Amino acid sequence: MSKNVAVTLVSLLFSVQIMAIEEPKYDVLEASGAFEVRAYSPMIVAETLVDGSMDEASGKGFRRIAGYIFGGNTSSVGKKEEISMTAPVTIEPKAEKISMTAPVTMKEDGGSWKVHFVMPSEYTMETLPNPNESNVTLREVPAQKYAVIRFSGLAGEKKIALKTKELNQWLTGKNIRLQGKPQLARYNPPWTLPFFRRNEVLVAIE
Repeated sequence: MSKNVAVTLVSLLFSVQIMAIEEPKYDVLEASGAFEVRAYSPMIVAETLVDGSMDEASGKGFRRIAGYIFGGNTSSVGKKEEISMTAPVTIEPKAEKISMTAPVTMKEDGGSWKVHFVMPSEYTMETLPNPNESNVTLREVPAQKYAVIRFSGLAGEKKIALKTKELNQWLTGKNIRLQGKPQLARYNPPWTLPFFRRNEVLVAIE
């Protein structure tokens, strides 16, 4: 098998994998290269608060919420229920004020982080099973506009800081005001090859 054929087959494999997973619903209001302004529909997230570095929090948070959706829950009829996996997995600092220009925007070693999965759109707060663990909670997120920068590769701290700075510069040039903290969204499982990965830094805007 030639190298080009192998790469094409792997690309198709990951494309099918991504297409099979539900993502939050949104409309693209503006697009310019790697940047977008999106209008997201209301959604429900399963969320947990984790202490430690960003990498530590990502792993711990993922395992907690994965435990919830894979059966660590109790439905209205007293049985556990498996919930379909969605994308992305999102992490943001818990601190109320995070500077969009600081190089530590998505860092904060030893801090607290919020990690969440978006729940499948078929569910409501009434039909979702209750988490068995008290450190996993369900939360309704209202409709909101977000500015987004999309990038591939590994989402290390330096790269996240660079992309956050680029997003801030793009927003400043358009006189768009922020309404929230930056978030990191990862769309692929950890075994995905770096050049196939989809990552995003997004922030709520007015």
